[in-house]
Parts: sequence; C-alpha cells; structure tokens
Amino acid sequence: MIMLKFAAAAIMFFSFSPIWPLGPNPLPGDPFLIVNKQTNEVAFIHDHKVQSVITAATGKTDDLTPEGMFTVTVKAADPYYRKKDIKGGDPRNPLGTRWIGFDAEDTDGRIYGIHGTNDPASIGRYVSNGCIRLQNEAVESLYESVPVGTKILVVSSPKNFDELGREYGAIKNDPLKE
Repeated sequence: MIMLKFAAAAIMFFSFSPIWPLGPNPLPGDPFLIVNKQTNEVAFIHDHKVQSVITAATGKTDDLTPEGMFTVTVKAADPYYRKKDIKGGDPRNPLGTRWIGFDAEDTDGRIYGIHGTNDPASIGRYVSNGCIRLQNEAVESLYESVPVGTKILVVSSPKNFDELGREYGAIKNDPLKE
C-alpha cells in the first residue's frame, strides 16, 4: 500500500513537472524553438513572442535534418565528439561549446541536436550531417534559456516565425488584433 501511494505521488509530481515531455506542450508562454530549414534560421519563442532569430546551418540534403515536433532531452556544455574521440573544449571539436539534444527519429538526444561549431563560416549553409549548427556565442545564449523538456519544431516552411508560433500554440493569438 505504501508503494502504491509512493507511485501515485511520483506520477503526480512528474505529470506537473515543467520538464515532463508529454502532454499539451508547448503551452503559450513556454520556451519553444522553431528551426526553419528553408531559411536556415532558429527562433527562440518565450512569453508569447519571438525573442530571437539566429542564423543556422542544417543538413547537406533535405532529408538529413529530420522534420517534426521533438523534445529537448539532453544538454551538455563542452560536449564530447564521439565519432572522432575529441574531448569537449578542444578547438578541433566540431560540436563547439554547447549541445542541446532532442529526440528526433526515436533517438535519445545524443544523435540530433543544436550545437556550436568550430567552423563559423558554415553557418547559414546546408552542410551538416543532420544537426543544427549555430555560432558558439548564439548556442551559449540559447543554452541558458532552454530547459530540458522544451519543444522544438523543425520544418521547411515559407511561413514566418510568428505564424508558425501561433499555428503550433507557442504564441497565443492577441484578441485585440482579431
């Protein structure tokens, strides 16, 4: 009986936790990221408005950066680059100074992510193997504002970020403008 009460309490705690990845997220006002592959830009939406738009690099081919609604599942400062055994903080590390990983294609957040770069000239281009690259300064700023559990939408769209934010519930419609 005690275990049942403990399990019920744990379920209630995690159900209302801001990092719980299930449920009606994003709620208007919650942090929300939109990556638009068509423009190679990332928008950070918070408190019902687009706070910043950052130029990014995405996949070499359209299919490399997966599209859909995902959840930030892991964050790392000075991430380790497993493919070539390069430690975090090493200037040769192509992941730069921060990693914001998300669960695209049923992965655990360690395959697809928004990260920095050791190649600033690549930003704005289609050059990655699927991740979203930002300048190190930009990803460091974003890293501080994006908690685990944040929703991230990856699309290829002609719509602007305000339209996408409203469509996906990150920005509530202003009744005074309707």
